[in-house]
Amino acid sequence: MTGRPTAIVASAAFAVVAVAHLIAQAAAPESSFTDISQWLLMPLLAAALAASTRPPRTRLVRLVLVALGLSWLGDTAPDLFDGDASFLVMVGFFLCAQVVYLVAFVPYRSSSILCTRRWALAIPVAAVVALIAVCAPGAGTLLVPVVVYGVLLATTAVSATGVSAVVATGAVLFVVSDALIALGAFTDLAVPGFAVMSTYIAAQVLIAVGARAVAEPGDRPSDPDQFLRDGHRRGPVESR
Repeated sequence: MTGRPTAIVASAAFAVVAVAHLIAQAAAPESSFTDISQWLLMPLLAAALAASTRPPRTRLVRLVLVALGLSWLGDTAPDLFDGDASFLVMVGFFLCAQVVYLVAFVPYRSSSILCTRRWALAIPVAAVVALIAVCAPGAGTLLVPVVVYGVLLATTAVSATGVSAVVATGAVLFVVSDALIALGAFTDLAVPGFAVMSTYIAAQVLIAVGARAVAEPGDRPSDPDQFLRDGHRRGPVESR
């Protein structure tokens, strides 16, 4: 099964697993089903994106697929470790995913706020500084990787503004999701896993949808939901 049928099946499977996972995050965040469903999310999303784009795929789509693979490792590998090691493994793989996203978005930098509305850079700078200031007292020895990752997240989000509004929204939601993880890990704030995972899933979907639209500008979906409709297409802090 190739092409459109495969894309329809992969998109539908992703949608079902994503909804089931979020329900599990709300009802039983510590269950095995919650973990297993999380492990399936990125492979299914990557399959939907791959099946909805025709070879030879653009550089943007290829790099987004690589980033989704690294994100899958960030979702799964931390379960093999405990404590700070688990957190560092998660940050490590998602840092690699963000580097790949950044490399994917850099060719579009001339349309980003870095070149068109530099005054707007004050927003991500202020957000990162505020997040680090809030998390620093509880981060301890993890402060340096947290700072590095936070700066990289903001840089990627800024670069994403040059690709499209859909991709930029996804990148911003990625920042929100990881900020929630940091707040839950390093402050007394109770962060529901549902909030982490819902923003994370939305972020990855929007980036994939946006990548496909840029990949095929002549067949650009009119709205993000089209990606799943026509087939062309975190949970406690420990989530991700």
